[in-house]
Amino acid sequence: MSKAVRRNVKKIVEKINHSSKLRTDIPAQMAVAAPPLGPQLGQRGINIAAFCKDFNEKTKHIKEGTPLPCRVWVKPDRTYELVIHSPPATFLLKQAAGIQRGTMYPGREIAGKVTLKHIFEIAAIKLQDPPNALLTMQDMCNLLIGSARCCGIEVVKDLDPVEYGQFLEERKSIVDQQKKELEEKKQAKMLRTG
Repeated sequence: MSKAVRRNVKKIVEKINHSSKLRTDIPAQMAVAAPPLGPQLGQRGINIAAFCKDFNEKTKHIKEGTPLPCRVWVKPDRTYELVIHSPPATFLLKQAAGIQRGTMYPGREIAGKVTLKHIFEIAAIKLQDPPNALLTMQDMCNLLIGSARCCGIEVVKDLDPVEYGQFLEERKSIVDQQKKELEEKKQAKMLRTG
C-alpha cells in the first residue's frame, strides 16, 4: 500500500465516530447540571451549561415538568445534535384520564378511562416522533390501546363527565388504601432486614 493511500485511509478512519448516543428523559424547562443529567453530559465532553440553556430554550413552549425523551449524539468536535421526542404514551394517557398513576393490578381493576377521541389525538402526537414515522394511524392507535390496558385505563366510546368524576372520587380512596398497604409492607421489610 502506498503512502498516499495509507494517508487517505487514516483520514477516513479518524472521521468515524464511535461514541454512543445518550438516551434520557428530561423534564421540560428543567434541565440542570445536577445529577443525573450533569454527569451523563460531562462524560461525553459536552458543555453542560450550554446544553441546559439550549434544552430549556427549546422546551419553553411545553408545560414545565413534562417528561421528554431525548436523544443526544455527540460529534468528535464536542458539539451535539439534540432530538426531543413527544412525552411518553403512558404520560399522555394518564393526563387524558386525569389520573396520577396507573393501577397496581392491570386487568383486575380500572384506574381511569379515556375515549377513542383521546386515543386518536394522542396517536397524532406520537406519530410525529421519528421512531414512529413508518406506523399508520391505526397501528399507533392499537399500540396506545395496549398501553392503556397495561396501565389499567379503560378505552370507551363516550364518557359522562359527572359519572367519571364520581368514579375518580371512589378511585381516590382505593389508591390511598393501596399506598397505605405498600407503606406497611415496606416498614415490615425494613424491620426484618434491620
